Amino acid sequence: MPQLMRELHRLEFDYDNGHGIDFEPYDEFMAPDDTTDWFRAWTGNNGVEGTNYLIFGQDGTGGMAAFWLAREGFAILEQPIVFFGSEGRLGVVASNFANYLWLLAANVGPLEATEYQGREHSHNEQFASFASAHAPDAAKSPQSIITAARQEFSNFVSHVSGLCL
Repeated sequence: MPQLMRELHRLEFDYDNGHGIDFEPYDEFMAPDDTTDWFRAWTGNNGVEGTNYLIFGQDGTGGMAAFWLAREGFAILEQPIVFFGSEGRLGVVASNFANYLWLLAANVGPLEATEYQGREHSHNEQFASFASAHAPDAAKSPQSIITAARQEFSNFVSHVSGLCL
């Protein structure tokens, strides 16, 4: 796991009774074999591999957040972040880690970006400070980050859905 992500995951992700971020960060990426086992279970397809995903955390119901290794030759932090909901919901969260930081600054985690679009967003000072320090040029509204990511990676949902049995 990149050092910058380790630093991020040391911050407190506070659910705040539904007004914060429903996210439990991992200290390390899920092991590749475990990722493949999980991906096969999620899709119901024992013929798929999970090697294109680096899972780095989950929500309280077991939905998984991951880097999708969709950009060949790009560093991990430049890869899109995606979400696999525990009930089958799929979504592109952010185009890269820098944009993801600014979602967190608005109290929008992977679940919130996928499930609760249009909700009122509040400011999260600790994540805003982190984003300002590490990705000052990526500051945008949550809606513009999510919309741009979904446009850029518009094939994600159909790609994964096509693997499901």
